[in-house]
Amino acid sequence: MPMKVSLARGPSGTVSTQTAWGCLTSNLALPGSGSLLAGRLSGYGQLLLAFIGLFFTLLFGTRFVVWQFSNWSRLHGPDVDPLAVLQETWLHLRWAALGIGIFLLSMIWALATSLAILDASRKANQLNKPPPLA
Repeated sequence: MPMKVSLARGPSGTVSTQTAWGCLTSNLALPGSGSLLAGRLSGYGQLLLAFIGLFFTLLFGTRFVVWQFSNWSRLHGPDVDPLAVLQETWLHLRWAALGIGIFLLSMIWALATSLAILDASRKANQLNKPPPLA
């Protein structure tokens, strides 16, 4: 039986504390997935940023690794200027670092959204408690 994958938002409103914890762990695995589960529109932006960051990291990281191995002897020779090697390495590594930064930005955004979802679920849970009998 094939698995269904959907990018549809979950129901809007507050979720239970258990579901909020599930949203937090989902957002840690893939930013935006838990936000969408909780019905937040911001999940689409988080997913988009995460995929852009992963794409940049994969594409430019692979190009960097290929460049590094093809220039290994030139970059690690006995008469090499370390600052020149560092500058040249940075020129080839910066786009992959940008991808990592974009992905980290989506993770931070998803974590902030997850904490807001968790806080809202706790407040809703406290409002639904019956008053003490004493």
